[in-house]
Amino acid sequence: MKRLFRRLYSDYLMPSRLPEYEALLRDAAGHGYAQVSVRDFLLPPPAQGRAPTIVHRHDIDSDLRTAARMFAREVRHGVRSSYYFRLSTLDFGLMRAIEDYGSEASYHFEEIATFAKRQHIKDADEVRRHLPAIREEFAANLRRIEEGLGIKLRTVASHGDFANRRLKLINNEILADDALRARCGIACETYDSALLDKFDLYISDRPPPQLYHPMSPHAALGRYRSICLLTHPVQWETNWRDTTRCNLRRLAEGLTW
Repeated sequence: MKRLFRRLYSDYLMPSRLPEYEALLRDAAGHGYAQVSVRDFLLPPPAQGRAPTIVHRHDIDSDLRTAARMFAREVRHGVRSSYYFRLSTLDFGLMRAIEDYGSEASYHFEEIATFAKRQHIKDADEVRRHLPAIREEFAANLRRIEEGLGIKLRTVASHGDFANRRLKLINNEILADDALRARCGIACETYDSALLDKFDLYISDRPPPQLYHPMSPHAALGRYRSICLLTHPVQWETNWRDTTRCNLRRLAEGLTW
């Protein structure tokens, strides 16, 4: 019962946390942190060394409305960040605005989970046997987004779906293929150890009451020089219509898989 109440509160009753997000942007700037995208973080550091840095990564699993509101606050404070969009959340207008500003808009991919659900496959080894076809589907989707956006995407982020958890097979296994990465021009996937090892601390948002794991970014400021903060718009503001649509879609996928 407690778990159900927490889910209802998070999905439908939680007050907006966007003022908290804006306060975090101000607090980080006040502590002297550069606030940058994944793509910019991968650039060689200046000769004098890198300043204390927060990399803002947003996974747009759902709720484009809140994503746009987070972006507007970042623009207000001169913050750069990365936004990763699923096929179900693509919004080329918002993505172009993000890129025109100097932040990064790219792909939150999930072809393994999509393929398994579409083909009604529940065995991880069977899914792996189809990886060549799944990788071609990923390359085609990436190319379609690049054509729609009019730029080359350099970093991508794996999405975690309920199907991945049941299969115990993560979507970024698609990119365990150097030839595919080279062909697609991908410099980094956000779970690459070569990227994660550059951070002193990796923080992800969580539904209430936890809010963050392993600690609040406010508490991390001044203690860690290099921080990656992963956020999801759905954790920062309720959106009844979008949340209900996503919950019903997941229920339908679970019943038909």
